[in-house]
Amino acid sequence: MNRGRRGIPSRQPVSCESFDESIFRDLVAKRAALLLEALAYLQYRAGESGLTRPLLGDLLFQSRQLEELLDEYGARHNQRWWRFRALIATIKLFACVSYTLLHIRHVLPSYRLLPIERDFVGATEHALLSAGGVVEEAARRLMQEVERLEIPRPSARFWPLHYSEQLPVGHLPHDRGARHMDSARTIVVRLTTEFLNLAAEGEPLHTAAKCPSAEYDAYCPEHVSEENLRRLQHRFHNLQSLYDTHVSETQVEHRDADLPVLRGHISVLFHLLEVATELAHYVERHVHSPRSHSAGWGQPVVEVDAPLATLMGYVFTYASLYLVCGQRLCQAILKRYAEIGRVEVSVPNYRGFHVRPATLVAKIVMHYGSDVRMELDGQSYDASSPLELFRANEKINASKRRWLAREIAQLPLRQKANTEELLRRSVLEVILTLAEQRKLVIYEQPLSLSSPLDLREGGLLEGVTAEIMRLQATGQIDISTGVTIAFVGDKRVVADLELLAKQGYGEDSFGNNVSLPRELSYLRR
Repeated sequence: MNRGRRGIPSRQPVSCESFDESIFRDLVAKRAALLLEALAYLQYRAGESGLTRPLLGDLLFQSRQLEELLDEYGARHNQRWWRFRALIATIKLFACVSYTLLHIRHVLPSYRLLPIERDFVGATEHALLSAGGVVEEAARRLMQEVERLEIPRPSARFWPLHYSEQLPVGHLPHDRGARHMDSARTIVVRLTTEFLNLAAEGEPLHTAAKCPSAEYDAYCPEHVSEENLRRLQHRFHNLQSLYDTHVSETQVEHRDADLPVLRGHISVLFHLLEVATELAHYVERHVHSPRSHSAGWGQPVVEVDAPLATLMGYVFTYASLYLVCGQRLCQAILKRYAEIGRVEVSVPNYRGFHVRPATLVAKIVMHYGSDVRMELDGQSYDASSPLELFRANEKINASKRRWLAREIAQLPLRQKANTEELLRRSVLEVILTLAEQRKLVIYEQPLSLSSPLDLREGGLLEGVTAEIMRLQATGQIDISTGVTIAFVGDKRVVADLELLAKQGYGEDSFGNNVSLPRELSYLRR
């Protein structure tokens, strides 16, 4: 006998010529018995609040194992069986969505979510009714397929006690002691920082939440894909696991009332993204997939309007709102857990703090919501304000001019500038000398010198210095001097600012854009 792994006999593929469909139908009937019984109960309770977690759990498990059996025998590629299999898959997907929505409804009080100007509870009830309606419609159509395929239906037993969910009021006492973990504070910082990074990736959710209902069909999946939603879902799940492993029931959590609130926002976003991933999968696979429009594949087994409305009008709307709430909460938490650091870095090479470097510095500071100061020559500037950083250019340029005067004074230019030609030649020689020493950058070729040049009483030194300073002020050249600044504030923010400075503040010496490292990817959004 041919044997598979662990000694289990492996089933050999049967050729289409010898395949006895009656045997297959009997096998399906046996495997589908419990599912059909649960669906019969659902139809019996149609119009009532019959969706419970025990019922949905059975629908989910039974449909999953039946779908695997059908796929094993190639039902999706068979003209007679493909629709039965598609309805099973639909019941599985929307039972999963409904189960998650029921979970959200039950656990909402424990999440302590921050207030928003929307009725999340009411919207969740509406989404649950919509998803449950899809399950009921798919169940009705599946029963029609059962009749067509001549699959024996089980005798309906209707287990109301098995599927009911009468829950007592109250909770067990929280009487376990708090754990002591030295790493809890560090994990809180890591959690909040990662949440802020995920919030920066959530722009598609905010955009989708603003999409008018008339454009739902065109928007998804063009702008929000199952792949991206699944990736975001997994990352929020990782955050939830990180919290439960290292922060839950610790002394740090007991002392900080905001931490359970943060956990609630992480969890509700994870569950909303669970629903989003399932619904996006349905839209992409069964509505917008090229094969769904091919001859012989038929139309979607249920209408797409209700799933799209739930995805766009419910999931994205509330994911966007709670992402913003969580972002503000994390910024507030980070301020309390901040460890102050200081780093000295060079000023931007190209024209100091003009628009690009000033904006990037401010975006880093605002991303974390921290208070960070930039210090220069005894003055302090708010690093979250580009206008404040622009103001620092006055001191930077003054420092450059003083340095330039000292550098030129060291060159042999003591004779009197008695002709304009001598002054012109001396200016160009000094510029080339400093450029060769990498102390000066030339941005324009040829340079546009003053006409006429200013022949000063002080001699050649004063004339050359004045003209070169004019060229620097008009942006034709710039000075590569060692002017440094200091950033003081939260260590994580300061570390990102140091990394930005090492990357030239996002530009090279000529002001051209350069790529930023992965750690600063949130700046590109």
